[in-house]
Amino acid sequence: MNILRKTQGFTLIELVMVIAIIGILASISVPKFIDLSGAAKAAATKAGVGSLRGVLATKYAESATGGATASFPASVAAADFAGSVDPKNAITAKSGVTSTASAPAGTLTHATAGFWYITSTGVAGAFSDGTVDTSSY
Repeated sequence: MNILRKTQGFTLIELVMVIAIIGILASISVPKFIDLSGAAKAAATKAGVGSLRGVLATKYAESATGGATASFPASVAAADFAGSVDPKNAITAKSGVTSTASAPAGTLTHATAGFWYITSTGVAGAFSDGTVDTSSY
């Protein structure tokens, strides 16, 4: 007696359809992933600006309680931040804070610092890499 065995597996058409579906899903998800990395850098930079603003508010309050006229500090050092570490600007990959007399343009870069603040008003922000507008940070 000759028993025919039925082999089981996927046909070529089924395999091509699965590959096509995976390709479509990949083409949709890759641009979203790329956008998320940019958003993560922006969020980390905004957190650094928040840290700088906290230090400026603390220094302003310290000067106000000292009996003198309240003012923002002439400079900010790493020791002023938690852990004695300057915040890092994730967009430019630079740390450090520089004081300025006026707000820089939205995509202004800096050779060494990642953040800026205006000594007369305490307004703070982040420098850019030349492509990202950081004026609203």
